[in-house]
Amino acid sequence: MHRTAADLTFLRGYNEALVMALARTWRTFERGDVSEATGLTPQAVSKVLARLVEEGVIAPAGVRRPAIGKPAGVYELVPGSRYAIGAHVSRRTVRLVLTDLAGRVIQSAVSPLPPDFNPAQLLDRMAEMITDVHTRHDLAGKLTGIGIGMIGPLDHAAGTVRGAHRMRHWHDVPLAEFAEEVLGLPVLVDKDVTAGVTAEAWRRGPALRDAALIMVESGVGAGLWLGGATHRGSHTNAGEFGHTVVALDGPQCACGRHGCLEAVHDGAAEAGDIHRAAEVLGVGVVNLLQTLDLAHVVLAGADLLRHGKVYLDAVTEAIRTQVPRADWLTVEVTLTSLGEDVIAAGAAMQVLDARYGIPGLAPL
Repeated sequence: MHRTAADLTFLRGYNEALVMALARTWRTFERGDVSEATGLTPQAVSKVLARLVEEGVIAPAGVRRPAIGKPAGVYELVPGSRYAIGAHVSRRTVRLVLTDLAGRVIQSAVSPLPPDFNPAQLLDRMAEMITDVHTRHDLAGKLTGIGIGMIGPLDHAAGTVRGAHRMRHWHDVPLAEFAEEVLGLPVLVDKDVTAGVTAEAWRRGPALRDAALIMVESGVGAGLWLGGATHRGSHTNAGEFGHTVVALDGPQCACGRHGCLEAVHDGAAEAGDIHRAAEVLGVGVVNLLQTLDLAHVVLAGADLLRHGKVYLDAVTEAIRTQVPRADWLTVEVTLTSLGEDVIAAGAAMQVLDARYGIPGLAPL
């Protein structure tokens, strides 16, 4: 069968992405390790390694001399060869991180935003913060782009914020386009929770296949990782977990409905009853588990992490007592290991993955 140039370009990129995924996971590796893990021929692996060495993203790391057989060249990732900036936009602040090619957070900073801020105010503040990043680090020729984890609803494919709840100036805003004009770099925009679950997946690797990141920070949302890939839905707006109804006669929500999880949870939190708020979140998590049969739940968000143990205990107890056959339908519940950086870090990792990930697929 004849292959077009596009076919060959895709295949070349796909093979490079397979090697890069392994390089992020392993401290060092040999050609034979890659061939065995990917199914690529040793000759194909040699060509891929040569291209990646030339690009500077991996490097030789010596020679391994086995007791029997020929010496083998050893390679390693060069984390400082590429960087990405990630931003987490909340209703109160913007958090900016710089990550390297391994996904490690090199710098993190947070800045308050004006009340009822508009796109221009956000991008001006981001530009100031990015200038500070450049003054602290030599990023010449190494900065891949900027990722923005934003409040939804939004259209990830178009980079457009469709109507962020409780944000007056954010109706059908082409944020990716505006940001590229102001910041002068490629920009990816995704929902905050989707960026967050991407960060967890990068850190945990292929073992994370069916998971949700639950975020509580000026609202409630869920980033979904299903079958080893991000799940965004038909309109790239999946994850509006906070706007599922848990009380038919409950308070009115910002979305216009009554009794949404977010409204009931926030009502309890604003009244100072954090234990009750955590119990409400636990009910919502059980609903999600009953729908999607997840194996991992990661809890995140500044408001949640301030009372991390309370939420962790409440969600764990809800699963133990409310999920039928919890002894069989086991779920691991943890707090995010990236703290308040998780959304911004995930947004940066999405940028790196757009260049160094498997084309058309979510990060490995």
